[in-house]
Amino acid sequence: MATIRIFNNDENRMETYFRNENEAMPYNTGNSLLVREFRGSSRSDLLWSTKRAMQSWNSFRFLYGRPIRVGFAFKRPYEGGHGQQSQHFAGVAFDVGHNLSAAERNTMRSLAYNSGIWSYVEPSSLTPTWVHFDRRFGTPACATGGYPAVRLGSISTYVLILQDSLTRLGYTTGGIDGIFGNGTANAVMAFQRANGLTADGVVGCFTWSYLMNKVVPVTAVLQPVD
Repeated sequence: MATIRIFNNDENRMETYFRNENEAMPYNTGNSLLVREFRGSSRSDLLWSTKRAMQSWNSFRFLYGRPIRVGFAFKRPYEGGHGQQSQHFAGVAFDVGHNLSAAERNTMRSLAYNSGIWSYVEPSSLTPTWVHFDRRFGTPACATGGYPAVRLGSISTYVLILQDSLTRLGYTTGGIDGIFGNGTANAVMAFQRANGLTADGVVGCFTWSYLMNKVVPVTAVLQPVD
C-alpha cells in the first residue's frame, strides 16, 4: 500500500490517496499507469505527482495508441540515479521506450515533442536509449533552470522535495505534506544559517543548489533496465 500525494494544480491544493501496487495512479484513466509502474525501482512508501502530469500521461498514452513501458518515473532525491534537480524527484517526469528500437524511440520522441502535451522532451543526444518527457511547472529559480522558488504559503511537489530533503538531513519540518508552513520555514532558515546562506526562509537558486548537493548522491545516471 502506498501513500500518494497529488498536487491539484487546478485548485492549488494537495490531495492524499492510498493505493495498492496494481491499482491505477490517481487521475489515471484506462489503467494505463499503475502505482508499481510509476514507482519503478523506488522503495518509497510515499509517492507524489501532480494532477496535470497524470492528465498529460493520459493524453499522450491515448495519442500513442498502445501501452508504454515505464523505465523510470518517481524517485526520492537520496535514491540517486538522476541529476541534482531532476523532475523525477517532483514526480512529473517519465523515462520510457528503452525496450523499443532506435527508430521507434525517435517516432515516440517526435510525437511527444509535436503533441505539445509535455513541458519538456529531452533530445536524443542526451537520452539516446530511452525517451524522457515531463510536465514540470513554475519558473526556475536559477537562470540555468531547475526548481522554482518556494516560500511560506507555497503548495507543490517541489515543497515535498524540500521537506523530504530537509528531513533526510535532520531538520524538522513538521511533516512531508507539500505545504510550506511555519515548521518548514523554520527548517529552511536553520539549514540556511548552517550553510552560510541568507536566512530568509525562501528557497531560491542558492538554497536549492546547496540543499540538493547535500542530499542527492553522486552516482552515475542509471538507465532503465529490463
